[in-house]
Amino acid sequence: MANEIEKNLHLKNICKSFGDVRAVDNISLTVPAGSFFTLLGPSGCGKTTLLRIIAGLELQDSGQVILGSEDISSLPATKRHINTVFQSYALFPHLSIFENVAFGLRARKFAENDIKKRVTPRLEMLGIESMCNRLPHQLSGGQKQRVALARALVNEPDVLLLDEPMSALDAKLRAQVQVELRSLQQKLGQTFILVTHDQEEALVVSDTIAVIRNGVIEQAGTPEEVYDHPTSKFVAEFLGAANLIEGEFVENRFHSTLGSFQLSTTPTWRSGTVAFRPEWTRIHESDPGGNSFRAKIREIIYRGTDFDIWFEPGPIRVRSNTYKHFKVGDQVWLDIAPTDLVVLDA
Repeated sequence: MANEIEKNLHLKNICKSFGDVRAVDNISLTVPAGSFFTLLGPSGCGKTTLLRIIAGLELQDSGQVILGSEDISSLPATKRHINTVFQSYALFPHLSIFENVAFGLRARKFAENDIKKRVTPRLEMLGIESMCNRLPHQLSGGQKQRVALARALVNEPDVLLLDEPMSALDAKLRAQVQVELRSLQQKLGQTFILVTHDQEEALVVSDTIAVIRNGVIEQAGTPEEVYDHPTSKFVAEFLGAANLIEGEFVENRFHSTLGSFQLSTTPTWRSGTVAFRPEWTRIHESDPGGNSFRAKIREIIYRGTDFDIWFEPGPIRVRSNTYKHFKVGDQVWLDIAPTDLVVLDA
């Protein structure tokens, strides 16, 4: 345990500007050793800049990067026990898979015997040992990604940085590799930090998600905490789908244009917003009482395992199992449990 604590990564008051644009705005966070930490946000939010600062590829304007007990803020990338897997994989096209993975070890003058002892187990772990003599152009996208991972892991870094490494994969392969990546991280017990704009990816792989907007962390927590209890409109809408209702909290009830609702949490505001997820909403043919309101089906989209249904007044989006059959124009009742109405701070 002591050794793990020593390898925690601490960012303290990190700031970085490009001209008049503040890309990273006073971010502080701790990444526990051996955890899978994800920086999630839209394009241009500052997540990749923050990753590059951790890697030593970008120098912060102010603040500290501390790995364990060592301040590495001013160390060049080559001196940090940190490796990066880039979006493009950056494999050497003229080198075999084995030599691509061994490249960093050769640069550090490792003996041939030691190189083989390090490279071979990584190739075996990632299921690409049979391809060791191939060139990168002979591999699929998923295989190239495994090579890039092996090349980073063979250096035994304290922290592995992943810069949207699955963005080039098709949807089916991407889902498969997400699970494999999570399993690999747990098997190795190493610290992984992922940058992505893919919400589902973040939910699948992460121990902790930090949602970033305009260079600032909006909310950080476990996937369950951030998804089930978003604190702002941005987080509620960016991480998954959310219905937002504006209204007033008067006499212990939330009053809106859709109706009056009981909440399980008392807001700190009189006028504000509550959110609920499409899959948390139940559809009834008659009034069930409680937190229910009348709605008319405006649009239905079939997604194979379920339907996405839009209602008016709204727009309200609900996710329903396909065994329930509805049609556009149906009048139904929507019911939301008080515990599923999340009070937003902003």
